Amino acid sequence: MSSLSRRHFLTSTAVAGGAVALPALAASPASADPAADGDVGALSVVTRDDPRYAGLLTGSNQRWVASPERIHLVRTADDVVRAVRDAVHAGRRVAVRSGGHCDEDFSSNGAPVLIDLSLMDEVGYDPHRRAFAVQPGATLGAVYHKLYRGWGVTLPGGTCPTVGAGGHIVGGGYGALSRLHGLTVDHLHAVEVVVVGADREARKVVATSDPGDPHRELWWAHTGGGGGTFGVVTRYWLRTPGTADLPPERQLPRPPANLLVSDVSWSWADLDERSFTRILRNYTEFFERNSAPGSPWAALFSQLKPTHKAAGAFTMSTQVDASAPDAHGLLDAFLAAVGDGTGVRYRVNDRSTVPWTYAAKEWFGFVTAAVPRWKAKSAYLRKAPPEPQLKAFHRHLTRDDYGNPSATVVLAAYGGRINAVGRGETATAQRDSVLKLLYLSLWTDRAADAEHIRWVREFYADVYAETGGVPAPGDVTDGCYINYPDVDMADPAINTSGVPWHALYFKDGYPRLRRVKAAYDPLGVFSHALAVRAD
Repeated sequence: MSSLSRRHFLTSTAVAGGAVALPALAASPASADPAADGDVGALSVVTRDDPRYAGLLTGSNQRWVASPERIHLVRTADDVVRAVRDAVHAGRRVAVRSGGHCDEDFSSNGAPVLIDLSLMDEVGYDPHRRAFAVQPGATLGAVYHKLYRGWGVTLPGGTCPTVGAGGHIVGGGYGALSRLHGLTVDHLHAVEVVVVGADREARKVVATSDPGDPHRELWWAHTGGGGGTFGVVTRYWLRTPGTADLPPERQLPRPPANLLVSDVSWSWADLDERSFTRILRNYTEFFERNSAPGSPWAALFSQLKPTHKAAGAFTMSTQVDASAPDAHGLLDAFLAAVGDGTGVRYRVNDRSTVPWTYAAKEWFGFVTAAVPRWKAKSAYLRKAPPEPQLKAFHRHLTRDDYGNPSATVVLAAYGGRINAVGRGETATAQRDSVLKLLYLSLWTDRAADAEHIRWVREFYADVYAETGGVPAPGDVTDGCYINYPDVDMADPAINTSGVPWHALYFKDGYPRLRRVKAAYDPLGVFSHALAVRAD
């Protein structure tokens, strides 16, 4: 998952047609990983008789259990080339896993070959490309740790430190610093991808943001086109546009040295429909008013996390750049705006100034305990929801026929610098939203899967009843986030809006993504339920 993950709760490439020739490959210059282009010998292959096999079948979401014939534990891009080549020549489908946090079964979908990227976890500076190199198996926590301690910089990525960079970045990548610094893909300079041409041969391609790069469209597809579609990402290079001639310490955003953090909670016993919906209205209207690029409020990020009433209470976690002018005043004004007219008081669980390094990897407001099974849905909000939607929130969070204290919807601050990037500049199409929503139920018992999935589906369908059960692009909502994939969006029995799944995720960028797919994966080697289709 991305910046909002299961860890927040509890306290994986021109024109259409397979006959199109793959563009000529540019030579790959020296990389940050000296072994990446060398002969490293035989692949580490795990089969069913290997004692490691059982421990490699699942990622973080235990709903999905793979059963591959072979698991390739790869260490270099050349390892990936060989693994993909061998699978294609043998006629075997391929699945790819980096961090393993996918909401759906995209890396555990019955493919006989699973390529595990978790050992490709290097993070460093590549002086040849003058950019920071990040391999796909590196977790976000490790990326933040190495970038900050080595150069004092970071990426505006997600708040779950165990998410792998591989899937996170290609889906857009946003988090608590995105209102200040944009999406992670807004800092993506280049990507190395193992692709398969019409000749059935696997090869490495380096695609950059440079206007003259013949592979630039492949780079563009990796700025929000989602994982598991165009090939296997083996390395990202990142730097902020316009910084190529600057020293490394100035090529990516510098995080605040310290953050003013806040966590408050409301007791369900103190709330009725009026007061609860007022909190939601206040919160969403605040970000509708205060999410313009350059706003002083871009220094503030928050998540409102109303859980089912079975939890007894729900929380709102917030951070402010402690060096912002009158940071305490900003926080006080925000808290007052959310509570205005509700008639109820919140409890202060934490209000303190902490180092950014602590908040990014450990603070309980954004990083909490994990639960092994979940179902998720998403929505972008352009403005505060209308009253019937707010009442639907209350209705499903207070249902008496369902009592999961880890069932929730997260309303996360968005906008700011994210919305300074024009539509079409990246494959991330939603560039004027102010909030992102994550509907989520988490649980432990396999036997209860149907119950919890049903609640999430009914909740979501009720909120978006006026638009066919999905957040169709319009005045209030703007579709869904591909890093929170939901196969229900491709099911016409559930999505009755008439808006196809790809328009919800990619909007009018989908035809361009299809052209990239046709050019770089004409045989459809890389596929899953929400993968871009070449035809």
